[in-house]
Amino acid sequence: MSRFKAVILAGGSGERFWPLSTPERPKQFLDVFGGGSLIRQAFTRLEGLVEPRDVFVITSSALVGATRKELPELPRTNIVGEPIRRDTGAAVALGTGVAGDGVIAFFPADQMVLKPAVFRRAVARAVAVAERRDTVVTIGIRPTYPATGYGYVDPSRGTFVEKPSAARAKGYLKKGYLWNAGMFIARRDVFLSSFAAHAPALLPLATMKRATPARIKAVYEPLPRISFDYAVMEKLPRVAVVKGDFGWDDVGSYGAFDRYFPHDSRGNVREGPCTVVEADGNICVARSARISLLGVSNLVVVTTPHSVLVADKSRLGEMKNLIKTLP
Repeated sequence: MSRFKAVILAGGSGERFWPLSTPERPKQFLDVFGGGSLIRQAFTRLEGLVEPRDVFVITSSALVGATRKELPELPRTNIVGEPIRRDTGAAVALGTGVAGDGVIAFFPADQMVLKPAVFRRAVARAVAVAERRDTVVTIGIRPTYPATGYGYVDPSRGTFVEKPSAARAKGYLKKGYLWNAGMFIARRDVFLSSFAAHAPALLPLATMKRATPARIKAVYEPLPRISFDYAVMEKLPRVAVVKGDFGWDDVGSYGAFDRYFPHDSRGNVREGPCTVVEADGNICVARSARISLLGVSNLVVVTTPHSVLVADKSRLGEMKNLIKTLP
């Protein structure tokens, strides 16, 4: 297949996996679900598609060292740090600048793919489309349920829609809409023209010739915090869509433990030293002190050497509100 550049977006803080995930070691560095850390898996599943010299990582400045340790195959200069969090809009623009000419493909670092061979075939198709069409290509995931936490893409019209209500999500499935997995592929000139038309404030990052830390910081400080979806994708008149059915999972919260770990006879997930008596449907993750549950249901309880989390399963979507209150 044709040569392209791959950019792994690894600037997230993994707040919904606190306390396993911390600012010093966020979700993409966790080896929770097997197969190595999530960022290692993101790199490994690109093998055979792209050479390590053509793989770049955009991460936090504070995590450049940890990323180099996790991915020693990459040239040191291919791992670039953001001085301030400005969401995926700035990250994609910076990746466009450092990757150089040709087709560039962006992938999140904190997702799971259960069928990497099928994933690679989908990426190869997307790259082929991006070479010949003057538009951004996205890989849309075939939904397995009417999720309200994901954005969707209409493959027939090539348009994006925001996270829906439960009722609207059911309608999207009937219409054949696909989940937006945050994977974007296009030629560099297409990314540049898209930024120029719809997010000109981000264009200086995409055209930066020498991405030194000082130059990056000077450009980042006045930038708005906005995702690439809102800044560009939802404004494009039409995008190209390649369908993907490769066991994709955002693993966005502790709810993922219900999907990837075995359950006991009462529906509890137990990872580490957990004692459960007359308790149902709990997620118990003991990384330090033993956890003992008696007569409770649908809780998430996590212990680490420094923190304890006790949360109602139904409120995992509010984890960011909890993180804001922490000292």
